[in-house]
Amino acid sequence: VQLQASGGGLVQAGGSLRLACAASGRTFSDYYMGWFRQAPVKERDFVAAITWTGSVTYYADSVKGRFIITRNNAKNTIYLQMNNLKPEDTAVYYCAAGLAVTNPGAYDYWGQGTQVTVSS
Repeated sequence: VQLQASGGGLVQAGGSLRLACAASGRTFSDYYMGWFRQAPVKERDFVAAITWTGSVTYYADSVKGRFIITRNNAKNTIYLQMNNLKPEDTAVYYCAAGLAVTNPGAYDYWGQGTQVTVSS
């Protein structure tokens, strides 16, 4: 089972990035697919999640109205469109599959992380 995250990079404040997470090795039809982020010396925080077979989405308050999580079941891939990025969005972003929405401890599968850096 593998989750492969991609799409990170360096962007100026106000810019946009789209992250992708490709899943392989099994289907995750009974899992939430989520994005978390971790800045240096901080805990890993919930960003967004989506149900795999439905269209229900969840967002942290800090990203509501700026980030959009979507999924393409045919490609076994989820995306995180990040708009109006702020320097405080700088972190390593991880995709994951789990059985609860916001608790990282309930996520069983993790991608390798992709760095997002937002300059002011």
